[in-house]
Amino acid sequence: MQHTPPDEHRLLRETLRRFSDQEITPRVREWDRRQEPDPELIPKMAAIGLLGVCLPTRYGGAGLDYLSLGIASEELERGDTSARVVMSVHVGLNSLTLLQWGTAEQKERFLTPQTSGRKLGAFALTEPGAGSDAASLRTSARRDGSSYVLNGEKTWISLADLADHLLVFARTGPDLGPRGITAFVVERALPGVRTAPLHGKLGVRAGNTGVVALEDVHVPIENRIGEEGEGFKIAMSALDKGRYTVAAGAVGAICACLEASVRYSHERLAFGEPIGRKQLVQQMIARMVQARDIGRLLYEQVGGLMNAGQRTTREVSLAKWTNCDAALQAANDAIEIHGAYGYCDEFPVERYFRNARGPVIYEGTREVHQLMQAEYALGYRTDRPLSRTLPAWPFPDDV
Repeated sequence: MQHTPPDEHRLLRETLRRFSDQEITPRVREWDRRQEPDPELIPKMAAIGLLGVCLPTRYGGAGLDYLSLGIASEELERGDTSARVVMSVHVGLNSLTLLQWGTAEQKERFLTPQTSGRKLGAFALTEPGAGSDAASLRTSARRDGSSYVLNGEKTWISLADLADHLLVFARTGPDLGPRGITAFVVERALPGVRTAPLHGKLGVRAGNTGVVALEDVHVPIENRIGEEGEGFKIAMSALDKGRYTVAAGAVGAICACLEASVRYSHERLAFGEPIGRKQLVQQMIARMVQARDIGRLLYEQVGGLMNAGQRTTREVSLAKWTNCDAALQAANDAIEIHGAYGYCDEFPVERYFRNARGPVIYEGTREVHQLMQAEYALGYRTDRPLSRTLPAWPFPDDV
């Protein structure tokens, strides 16, 4: 199993930790309070090559392996979940899906500007009436000569107001269930595309989340990804990559909780000694250490399988479920350790708690992943080979 040499992984982690400490942590409380994204963050991520971290160099990417994507997701979420969401959506859900399913012409046209950050990608699957039951989506795509006419509404779309290329899933066959869904790249400049932000979120307030409305949007046939009717399996394969970044990011959230709790446990005195001397505080610290190390092993396993060109649906589901639950527990424990100070934004742990609740829901709820793992164990669920696979790493010349 090949992967980027350990020294390069270590250097990547150190570089991104400095980036997080210098460019995310000092500014995030301000933007979290405003409930707006930091306008400087994405250009800074692009400047150091993060938006093409595991994309082939022929499209302008950094050419690193898929485990590097996990490391990047972890270190960005250690700063703030909103930064990791950019990585999850732009790279995990959008760019890697285009790499797997796009034609040579589509990769050149869409991936090349995305890896440099000149264009930003998003993923538009969820609708007001279609969340976990994604196959029930109602956005329609009607063939009209050399284009498709799209109508519908997507919601809870990360980067909705910022993205240039929206990977949209729409129904081309109304009576075919999952087999009637097709994928398209919808460019923001097309007439009839409107977006609006969603405010009042519990967490990830420094990230952009919005609604995408499509009204008689004429999408050229060359923007269709895959064949008609392949959209559902394209979406599910995209979620494998997105869930990988979420699982890795959750480890970063645990690290942030652990670092804040260790620091506070040394500083805070109670009954004449640091609270770190108290066994119940130590129990919560130990639980965070356990979750961090197990979580890394889980996402590193997925990254290794991706490097080998193998499907990871079962493994990434387990990693996403386990790590997101553990991050929420770590954030809850961090507030407990901080006491009253954990309940206000003078300390970052209240933000960690708010941010940690969302990943338990999106990209497959806790309950969805529990059912998946049970069905794999019982033999009710198996994964069929896909017609197109994500290229193994190192990338072949003809990828």
